[in-house]
Amino acid sequence: MKALMTRLLLALSIVSLAAFAQTPKQDPGTPAPKHADTTFIPKHERYLARGKSGPIGLLFMGDSITEGWHKAPHVWDAYYAKYNAASFGISGNRTQNVLWQIQHGELDGISPKVVVLMIGTNNSLDDSAADIAAANRKIVAAIRAKLPNTKVLLLAIFPRGPRPPQEVPVAKAEAEANKRMEVIDAVNKELMQMEDGRNVRYLNIGNAFLGQDGKIPYSIMPDQLHPTAAGYQLWADAMQKRLDEMMQP
Repeated sequence: MKALMTRLLLALSIVSLAAFAQTPKQDPGTPAPKHADTTFIPKHERYLARGKSGPIGLLFMGDSITEGWHKAPHVWDAYYAKYNAASFGISGNRTQNVLWQIQHGELDGISPKVVVLMIGTNNSLDDSAADIAAANRKIVAAIRAKLPNTKVLLLAIFPRGPRPPQEVPVAKAEAEANKRMEVIDAVNKELMQMEDGRNVRYLNIGNAFLGQDGKIPYSIMPDQLHPTAAGYQLWADAMQKRLDEMMQP
């Protein structure tokens, strides 16, 4: 009986490994929802409703960093309320998820003057810089196709540091952070080439989040990725001059 159970467990392990091996890796440039995230579709539906509820003069799209503006409502209101701004960021988003949001109607029926886009940090461990940059080009092209009168402010992907020691060993966290930043720096160099001086503008404000030692202060990003309210204040200040220019008629 014990031998039979062992054979059955071995067979199940082989089947599971085979199924895992056959799971295709997602293409950063192919639209895809986040099936494993039960909050993704409800947020998408909420953004569709927001688009129908009133005008949007300024739109932010991206991942959890963009979604996190709710942590600094005073900054949001002071800088963006006058623009009837909205954020369609979703935690955990990768480039393929933003493409899916666009493909499934989030830009339909709205006419913002500017879309602020930052996406790719969640791709940085698994995908190449070339693929992430190419996906960003697809996203910008999709925005411009849906909203030909809207300008795109393409932000360089923000810097990030090692995850907290309580989450992973220090050496592993530092190695992963270094790998991600190599990819992010390479992506940003390619994103810079998308600037056309008129409809698509590129802006790198990464230095605003770094201390004199070149590292991210924990008061700005406690987990070395997501800004605090103070971090969002730095973001708003660093971006405002360019954004004001782009919001002009």
